[in-house]
Amino acid sequence: MSALRRLIRRLARPARTSGGRGGPVIQAWRGCGNGGEVMVLGRVLRQPPFGLGERSDPASRDLVDVLRRFLRRGYRHAELEARFAGATVRVTADRSGFFAVRLKPARPLPRDGMWHAMKLTLNHRGETVEDEAHVFVPPPAARHLVISDIDDTVMFTGVGNTLAMLWRLFVAGAESRTAFPGVAAFYQALHRGPSGEERNPMVYVSRGPWSLYEVLETFFRLHRIPEGPVLFLRDWGLTLQRPLPRRAVDHKRGLIEAMLAIYPDYRVVLIGDSGQHDPEIYARIVRDHPGRVAAVYIRDVTRPKRDRAVEELARRLDADGHSPLVLADDSFEMARHAAGLGLISEADLQDVLAEKAAEGGMKPAPAAAD
Repeated sequence: MSALRRLIRRLARPARTSGGRGGPVIQAWRGCGNGGEVMVLGRVLRQPPFGLGERSDPASRDLVDVLRRFLRRGYRHAELEARFAGATVRVTADRSGFFAVRLKPARPLPRDGMWHAMKLTLNHRGETVEDEAHVFVPPPAARHLVISDIDDTVMFTGVGNTLAMLWRLFVAGAESRTAFPGVAAFYQALHRGPSGEERNPMVYVSRGPWSLYEVLETFFRLHRIPEGPVLFLRDWGLTLQRPLPRRAVDHKRGLIEAMLAIYPDYRVVLIGDSGQHDPEIYARIVRDHPGRVAAVYIRDVTRPKRDRAVEELARRLDADGHSPLVLADDSFEMARHAAGLGLISEADLQDVLAEKAAEGGMKPAPAAAD
């Protein structure tokens, strides 16, 4: 498939999944929570109904769906009903159609699984629109919360270069992307914990647009990275009038604070990269929540000047008696340190290190920090 064809296919996907139906569409993303409260994010969109039938050729359908995607808009102030574990709550979307559900279960959750269904319903002019969100609630054995950046931490995207990033995000599909060596085994080890039975919650944060959610889901499955909620920092608002993303406003710290509130009894492992502001954001979290953060791991993807700044930040945290901040060349160095802290088992460490022999790939060229 040509690059242009792949680009059209990627751009068409969010509109294509609705089957050509017009009107409101609910997009619910994976949620997370505990036995006392759960949280789900999503968006309600209005999209035009002029889809083509299944008998038309796929390229034509994709072109129409691309147009439908750029013409659709957030459903301003849409009202939804959410039902979960015997509890019901009504929520109102914001002016762009984004909504957040926070709900307290009315009955205990089943103990035979960690993923639970939340039903979402929107009534629009006599038509009922429904969707289902899946919520991760960790088992009693869980001890840690793992929060990881995605871009340049799990996989190389080059967020500092907007045009190059757009190419990698939209043209290069999930199948063609490569996770950093050792990431999958290391994250599986963190998910299992030192006992092998913890099933710790995994939360992922991306600087990309919400429309990439399905691509990232596929990428995680292909590379056997533990599933968890994927939270995005912003809506890019790509339209015909605004074909490039809006300037980012970094809400990562707020997202982390929300996760800390949902999992108040868990210590936290923070994983990011040196390319943008992860070290500074994570250091602030460490200082604001003494004792909550077990470790901070920063993948080194930058030049020496930036590295020296991150290393100085790590020294200051250490001098103040805070949790360690480790600037690591790769996932293997992170795993060794995590095993030393008792965050993963020695057996899992050996599984991670077994990937090193087959690493093969080169470390991406250093990028300048913002």
